[in-house]
Amino acid sequence: MALSASVALWFLPLLVPLCLYVAYTDLAEMRITNPTVVTMAAIFAALGPFLYPFDAYLWQLAHLSIVLLAGIALNAAGAMGAGDAKFLAAAAPYVAVGDIRLLMALFAAVLLAAYAVHTIAKRTRLRNYAPNWASWSQQGRKFPMGFALGPTLAIYLCLAAMYGS
Repeated sequence: MALSASVALWFLPLLVPLCLYVAYTDLAEMRITNPTVVTMAAIFAALGPFLYPFDAYLWQLAHLSIVLLAGIALNAAGAMGAGDAKFLAAAAPYVAVGDIRLLMALFAAVLLAAYAVHTIAKRTRLRNYAPNWASWSQQGRKFPMGFALGPTLAIYLCLAAMYGS
C-alpha cells in the first residue's frame, strides 16, 4: 500500500468513529451532516503537516478541492447526493494516489455488501430494530451511500495501518 502505516495509525482512531457515524446518520436520516465532514477535513488540516512532507501535504490537501468540484458537478447532474459529495471530498486527502485501484475494489466490495445487508434488513423483521430509519422508506434508486462510503474509508485505513509502506 502507498499510504504509510504510521500515518494511517494516527488517523485511524480519529476517523473510524466519524466513518461509523456517517454510516449511521445516512441510514437513519438519509443525510451526512456538515459538522462531520468539516471535522474530517479539520483533522487532516491539523495533523497532516506533521505527518507528511510539506509538498506531499499540499498535494493531498488539493485532493479535497478536486474531489469537491467533481462532486458538485455530479450532484448538479443528479448522479450523487450532496452529502456523498461532501464526504468524498473530506475523505480524499486521506487516500494515497497509489492506492486508488485498491480503494475502488474495496469500495465495490463494501457497496455490494452494504446493499445486500440493507435490502435484507429492509425486507425482514430486522427492520423492527430501527423502525423509524428514513432509509427504509426510500423508494426507487435512493440508497444511503454513507453506509458504504464510511466503512470503505475505515477499512482502507485499517488495511494501511496493517500493510502500509
